[in-house]
Amino acid sequence: MPIVYRYGLLLLFAFFFVLMGNITLQYLPVRTDAAFLQIKQEYIHITPWLVAFFVHVFTSMFVLAAGFTQFSKALLHRYRTIHRAVGKCYVVAVLFVTGPASFIMALLANGGIPSRIAFTSLSVLWMYTTAKAWRTAVAKQFDAHRDWMYRSYALTLSAITLRGWKWLLITLFHLRPLDTYMIVAWMGFVPNLVVAEWLIRKRYAAIGEPRPSR
Repeated sequence: MPIVYRYGLLLLFAFFFVLMGNITLQYLPVRTDAAFLQIKQEYIHITPWLVAFFVHVFTSMFVLAAGFTQFSKALLHRYRTIHRAVGKCYVVAVLFVTGPASFIMALLANGGIPSRIAFTSLSVLWMYTTAKAWRTAVAKQFDAHRDWMYRSYALTLSAITLRGWKWLLITLFHLRPLDTYMIVAWMGFVPNLVVAEWLIRKRYAAIGEPRPSR
């Protein structure tokens, strides 16, 4: 990738990372009447859901940053120990912290059954692809590991793309909030996976190698 594109991608990520940080800061100090929680007042008395919400909110910044570093060739080749350590932290966070938290939240998602199916699917796929990324790394199947990390991080980025689609739909079509949420519940991650698969196929086509077994 040309250096201009690399720096452009880095700046774009930094921009959205700051936006996500501002969203997170709305909940500090911890309170149950801020931002998104204003429309979830009927659920804040459910302790598992409320704990899952704050766990998900406060770990999202870490998994976004940790996952992003895993695609740095400089980090991989020059500081492999750091690459592995951050990767392990990313896997643990997704599989045992924020992934399960997102699953609990999905059960009571806005938008009714369609949204709940979407977010439940997202959380399950997120944990599955991350587990596969970990297993292929342990097995030293590094091409397959890279592919699964593409998929895992594509789902991690749904935290950003969901909000982007939401803003776009409301701005252009003035949909009702619940209608918008039912749409972005799927749009937040399905296109991400499509792009990830396209990038994976493009890479193997460019180097003229068959895709590794999964």
